[in-house]
Amino acid sequence: MTGHTGDRIALFIDGANLYSSARALNIDLDFRKLSDWFGQKGQLVRAYYYTAVIEGEEFSPIRPLVDWLDYNGFTVVTKPVKRFTDAQGHSRIKGNMDMEIAVDMMELAPRLDHTVLFSGDGDFRRLVEAVQGKGVRVTVVSTTRSQPPQIADELRRQADTFIDLADVAEHFSKPKAAMNQGVARTLDRSDRA
Repeated sequence: MTGHTGDRIALFIDGANLYSSARALNIDLDFRKLSDWFGQKGQLVRAYYYTAVIEGEEFSPIRPLVDWLDYNGFTVVTKPVKRFTDAQGHSRIKGNMDMEIAVDMMELAPRLDHTVLFSGDGDFRRLVEAVQGKGVRVTVVSTTRSQPPQIADELRRQADTFIDLADVAEHFSKPKAAMNQGVARTLDRSDRA
């Protein structure tokens, strides 16, 4: 990531998109390490996390993460998913956060030197171009190392810098569970026998 240590930086995390990229790479993200890592690159002004939530459910798998992020300095932006029936009569849910990301990024751009967008969605190409037009450098974080790639080519090309999540995962991923490490050690020993 290019820039100066005094740069004012904001993170814009498309939660669903980042989750898909991390899952495709078999990475479990540690959001504290992620914000600390980018905070070392400059002055971290704000870290936004965007996600749609299903309201009315007794338990939501995203709720513990949203609560943790909110408690630990992230600005969490949520909205309820919309339920609809498609042309084949199947019940579907939709929770697109693109507009919220675009509005927040444009509003904050005059007070930033650098934005980091965690998304591979090609719909953001024009947003990135508009923010660059305000003199702000834009880094996009996603991955090309999954099948299919999680980053739209037009977004990758528009960004000032593209960071492949696979290249930086060691800086902000959680270590694999101790149980998995124990299984790996057991397998290593059996291979030597």
